[in-house]
Amino acid sequence: MTRVLIVDDSALVRRILSEALSKHDDIEVVGTATDPYVARERIAQLKPDVITLDIEMPRMDGLSFLSKLMRHFPLPVVVCSSLTPQNSETALRALALGAVEVIAKPGSSLGAGDIVEDLARAVRTASHARVVRRIESAEPPTARPAIATFNATNKVIALGASTGGTQALEQVLRRFPVDAPGTVIVQHMPEHFTASFAKRLDSVCSIRVQEAKDGDYVVSGLALVAPGGKHLVLQASGARWVCRVKDGPKVHHQRPAVDVLFQSVARSAGRNAVGAVLTGMGADGAKGLLAMREAGAYTVAQNEDTCVVYGMPREAVKLDAAVDVLPLGDVADALLNAVKSRSTHVTP
Repeated sequence: MTRVLIVDDSALVRRILSEALSKHDDIEVVGTATDPYVARERIAQLKPDVITLDIEMPRMDGLSFLSKLMRHFPLPVVVCSSLTPQNSETALRALALGAVEVIAKPGSSLGAGDIVEDLARAVRTASHARVVRRIESAEPPTARPAIATFNATNKVIALGASTGGTQALEQVLRRFPVDAPGTVIVQHMPEHFTASFAKRLDSVCSIRVQEAKDGDYVVSGLALVAPGGKHLVLQASGARWVCRVKDGPKVHHQRPAVDVLFQSVARSAGRNAVGAVLTGMGADGAKGLLAMREAGAYTVAQNEDTCVVYGMPREAVKLDAAVDVLPLGDVADALLNAVKSRSTHVTP
């Protein structure tokens, strides 16, 4: 049984979240709090397994509370935020401070059914997360590191991640040089948040990073992030690759889904691709990574010790989809070295 404390200044939101979670036999709402000061007392009294946290609250904002919590009494935190550009930036800062998941808040553009489903799944995921004590600034970094160039043409890197993936992807992409192979990415994240996520990555990486648009070409020095609420597919277009952004049913309860991207990379790029499945709950990406390996691609799964949640990589390992299982810090170099070893020019 997962014990949950709901922290939100809105009585309506507290009621909606409590009712939604109480419908699940494996989740118990042990209490609610109107602000971080009340939450601090309830945490000591109730000892919850997971906290849902609003960002904008009286007396102390959610980010300040999260920072203190992660320094002194780290717990898995699910951030509930409205789907606006300003809130998406704040939510990303919360993830950098140690929040496990971000979900849409009731009253956003998503349907109530979607929110209820996502909330329960996020709480279950958070209950399995590896949470560590953190001392970090919530301010986004501004300096772009200088990294030596890397020469490769007609290669594609595909990355997939979920819980813990925002930080994992940043660590991988920071090691990519300015002319790294074109990269396509699926990070499970709500609609509207992915644009802010791409913008943040673009500010700290040598490569350019942007949210993918339908028809974008995959080119060296550019990483394209699948937009929330849409699937990302790679297609061959003459001697180049092009991104297709599509609607469609959720896969593994996700849209975008890593499997959808990886399957398309296997079909379109074959041995000209390399890919990695990173931290995350569930099995999304495992079958797609296997398809990539069977098509001749070099593939990696992040190892258990460095994952926030060892779910997606574990499923990939079970399928023998990964050529190598590596710590997060070794993933970027492994992918780039694989590209170098396959440097023979092959067109799509």
